[in-house]
This record gives sequence, C-alpha cells and structure tokens, in this order.
Amino acid sequence: MEKRIGEIRDEYKAAQEDELPFFVEQYKGDTRSGVQTLVSAASKKIAAIEKEKQRIEEMKQYERRYASYGYICGIDEAGRGPLAGPVVAGAVILPKDCQLLYLNDSKKLSAKKRELLYDIIMEEAISVGVGCVAHDRIDAINILQATYEAMRQAVSQLTVTPNVLLNDAVTIPKIGIKQVPIIHGDAKSVSIAAASIIAKVTRDRMMEEYDKVYPKYHFADNKGYGAAVHIEAIKKYGPSPIHRKSFIGNFVDLEEE
Repeated sequence: MEKRIGEIRDEYKAAQEDELPFFVEQYKGDTRSGVQTLVSAASKKIAAIEKEKQRIEEMKQYERRYASYGYICGIDEAGRGPLAGPVVAGAVILPKDCQLLYLNDSKKLSAKKRELLYDIIMEEAISVGVGCVAHDRIDAINILQATYEAMRQAVSQLTVTPNVLLNDAVTIPKIGIKQVPIIHGDAKSVSIAAASIIAKVTRDRMMEEYDKVYPKYHFADNKGYGAAVHIEAIKKYGPSPIHRKSFIGNFVDLEEE
C-alpha cells in the first residue's frame, strides 16, 4: 500500500543526517510532486552537510600541521570589550578524530547553536578548561593582562597537559608550552573555535545571572556590551558593582560615585 505524503513528510522530519541518503534513495522514484519536494529538500540538506564537512576539514589544517606534537589545545576568550563583567577564556583539547560539525567563531553562531555545541564539546573533548578574571582585576591590571591571566587559568584547569597551544592571535606570557598565534584563529581552527564557544557560553550564562541581581542594566540582553539601553542605564543609575571603572569614564563621573 502506497504511503501517504503526510507519513513520508513525518519520516523526513524525523530523519537523522546520516539517514537522509536512504530517504532520498527510497523515495526518488515516487512521482508525486509532494514527495519530490521532500526528496529535493533532503538532497539539499545532504549537499549542505557535505559542504560543512569540507569546511571543517579545512579548519583542521593547524591540527594536522602540529599533530606530531601530541595534545593540541585551542585557546580563546570572550568579554574583552564589554563595560561590565569578567573576561572569560576557554581551553579545549579535542580528540584527533573529532567529527564535530558547525564549529566556528562563536560570534558567527546563534545563541541556540552555541548552547548545543557547548554541550557536545563538553561531552566529546578530551579536556576543557575555563579561566575567569573579574571586573576589579581588569581595572587593576588592564584588559590585555587580565585576558592573559584568564587564559593561563584556563590552561591550568585542563586535566591533560597540552603539547602545543593554538591561540586566537595572541602569545600568552609566562606559559611554558609551545604557542602558535593565529589571526582570526576562531574561524580557522576547530580547536580555537571550540574554545571560543566554551568561553562565550560560559560568560553569557554569567551575565544572565548578573541580570537577575542588577536588572536595571539589561545584562541578559547586552551581556555587558555598550548597547544604547545599557549606556543610558549607567548614566541614569550610575555603575553597578560589576562595571569596569576603567571602561565607563566617558559615561559617568566616577569621582562623584
């Protein structure tokens, strides 16, 4: 008995990525226009997945280049630019046979996609480390030094000692591991991209918690960055306890605080 198009549509919606070729093969001979529309959609998904696999393979160029060193760790940060909150660094060692797709610079991914990838990275990575340096420390030593400090913390939290660090553009002082700085590394290396996602999701979650404590500043929405509503709140209410004083002098007279 011929299946109804609604049933076939449900099969398509339920199909996993690796099941799509079977779906196409099974229904490509069905001449009904509704079924052919589903077959076409499945074929497009297959093509997109193959394109993504190729992109990811290109992003493994540095991992392949330094494979002989041993454990390769990607390093990246989130939160250098905001007016409030910490700077957070991620350190991730992925398995050599990692097949995880959709890794990219965290800023190029939706919040939903970052959350999904965060969970997968935490599950599949050999080791993940996170470093966090608070607003007052940023004011004390400046954001660049605070970023380095967060990165060193992240490396120190790893359960496996890496043999080489792939860094997003920087060379971290006071660390005795071979480093490879890569400009725009979060878009060129799967390890750095994974670290970027870990750092970004960790920091965003922290800012969402701060929003519950300091709701006037809308941290859940702006994550501490200089959005108009955030700057207006600083001018109206003054800085919160987690604002970086060294960042907000243009918006409020700190001598009056």
